[in-house]
Parts: sequence; C-alpha cells; structure tokens
Amino acid sequence: MDRREVLKASLASAAVLGIAPNGAAATDLNLIAAVDGQAGTGHAERQPVLASLYDYELAAKSKLSLPAWEYFNSGSADEITLRRNREALDELRLKPRVLVDVTRIDTSCSVLGYKLPHPILLAPTSSHLLAHPEAETATARGAGDANTIMVASTLSNRSIEDICKSASGPIWFQLYVDDDRNFVRTLIERAEAAGCKALCITADYPFSYAPNRAEHIRAQAPTLSYPNVGSEAKAGGGGGRVRRHFNWNDLSWIQSFAKTPILLKGILNPDDADEAVKRGVAGIVVSNHGGRVLDTEPATIEVLPAVVDRVAGRVPVLFDSGIRRGTDVLKGLGYGASAALIGRPYLYGLSVAGSDGVRDVVNILRSELEGAMAMTGRTSLDQIDRSIFWKSPDFSS
Repeated sequence: MDRREVLKASLASAAVLGIAPNGAAATDLNLIAAVDGQAGTGHAERQPVLASLYDYELAAKSKLSLPAWEYFNSGSADEITLRRNREALDELRLKPRVLVDVTRIDTSCSVLGYKLPHPILLAPTSSHLLAHPEAETATARGAGDANTIMVASTLSNRSIEDICKSASGPIWFQLYVDDDRNFVRTLIERAEAAGCKALCITADYPFSYAPNRAEHIRAQAPTLSYPNVGSEAKAGGGGGRVRRHFNWNDLSWIQSFAKTPILLKGILNPDDADEAVKRGVAGIVVSNHGGRVLDTEPATIEVLPAVVDRVAGRVPVLFDSGIRRGTDVLKGLGYGASAALIGRPYLYGLSVAGSDGVRDVVNILRSELEGAMAMTGRTSLDQIDRSIFWKSPDFSS
C-alpha cells in the first residue's frame, strides 16, 4: 500500500469513528477526497457519514463561513470554561450493569407539564441565519419533527410570530431583560400572544466579557436583522440592546404580569438557585452560557449536583453546555436534572441539512441515550440516579 492509500485509509477510519476535531486524531473529509483524486479513483466527491454529533460538527465546519463558525464556536477570554464543559463530562465514569432485561427502554419524561418522548431540548441560540437561509423557522420545524421543545432566542433572525407559526411542538421564549422596561413588557406580551408556552429568562449575561475570539472576525461578520428587538447589528453583536439593571425585584415585576411559567437560565450558584425557587420560578436551567460568559467558571456538570441538592425537588432543574453524546445526557440525569438542552450541535445540524439536520442531531442523541441506559441497567428515566457513577477514580464501590 503506497503513502496515499495509507493516508486515505487512516482518514477514512477516523471519519467513520466520528473523532472530534479537537481530539487526538482530527479528520479532514476534504483531504480524503483529494487523496482519492490523486490516486485516480474517480471518487472526488464523497459524502461524509453523519453518525454522531461530531460528524455533524466536521461537516458544518466545511459549510459555514468563517465568521459564522467562529461566532457559533467561540467562548470568552481564554475559553477555559468552554473546554472545561467537555473535560468534566468526559472525566465522569459510568458504572455498567449486565444481565438486565432491556427489551424496552423508555426515555419519556414530563417537563413543566409537557409530556415528551425524550429529555433533549433545544437551548436558545442566536443568529440562525448564519447557518441556514430559513433560520429559526427551519429550526422550529426540526424541533417539531424531533418531538421536542425549542427555546427561541430574543436575538433570532425570524420574529417570534413566524417561529411559532412554523412549529408543530411547544416553543418557549428566551428573554434578555432589556433596560427599557416598556420594551420588555411588550416583547413578553408578543411572545405569549404568538403562543410561547414558557418564558426562559437569561440571568447570567449583564454584559459581554472578553469575547476575544469573536472580536477577531467581527469586521467580517454580516449585519443581520433581529426582528424581536427591532434592530440590525453585526452577527453576535447583541442586537444593540443594553441589559445591565436586571435584578431580583425586576423578576418580581415580570412575574406580576407574565401569563406563562418562568424559568431562570444561567444559574450556577446554589444560593441563587435557592433564591430563585423562593421567588416562585417554575424551573432552573444550570448553565454557563456554553462558556461564553465569565471565563474560569466551572463546568455545568460540576455544579449540577449542588444545585439539585439545594433545590431539593421543589422545581425541575435542567442543564446545558458541552453536551455531545448520549452519555452526557445520562450523566446530567444521574445528577438529578430533569432534562438537557443542546445548543451548538443542532446549529451544526441546521447548517448541514436544515430542519432534517436538527431532527437527526436530536435523534442521534436519543439513540445514544437509550444505549447508555441499557448498558447501565436502566430502562426508564426514573431509574437513573447517582448510582450510575463510579464513586472514586480507583473504581471502588
């Protein structure tokens, strides 16, 4: 076998295995095609195998513009928290069980009264037009096809009315609380009138902290329209709004007129979780904004157990940030989360295959979750608890 064939075989094996681009052996599907061409095989166009979320990530990188790729994938400052979200999930070791009848695996759950066939939701992410020409309306269709809930961002490139019209499943609305309180009230009323079933208020982003990587490509980023806030801005520019005065009293003000349940997103500190529950929120999302806010915060999976313990079952606790495998979802459920939310992965699916890609990404995760449940001896979500983990690094019981 000559050098070109060795290279082709090596790269093809990595692609089939779905190795992450930041892993030990990154793949380059374009290079496979190039090697094919040099070898004279006539297979210059080879479709990538989309078997995992990492496969979708690789495929998305080849389709997205540089500004889009950098915006979607960037974190704050040195991106320590961005990386830590993955590292902490990878470091948790699962304890398998054998000889359990796993003929039927039930992943169904209930979140705020909505019965879902699986616990995988779509987290709010902005600027979907960077990924697909139909933007959030395509995402909404994909969410419906995947039988899940989409949390639509304030900074969507489609209006909340158009997003809800495109949806066949529940839509929640993510809210940045603008300093203009009249604007905030009008936006909440718009979202409720459009049919949004819950309000997911972001609490952890009063202003931007060191978005250095995104700033490097800001000049190349296109100007996009954000109809929910009635403005245009450079992609990733926040829609031109200011949101620094939001406090606990403002939460009470919103609760005084909002007709839908309120979740508070961006909670890491158990004290904040306890305060939120005391103030009557319907749910909490443990999140570090995918590593895009304060750098050197811990991974969400690291603080999830402490938040769950403090909440003590009073309201559902959801979590996001870093999820790429069904085992990640299982680990969050093991620590007491009611559901998981994904962000970047469904944007990869959207960029590669529109609404079908969004659906496929969710279905891949669900299938992996089922397999992980089977191999840890769990056949329903209510059987998942902290006993799925090894208790110490030396694997003692």
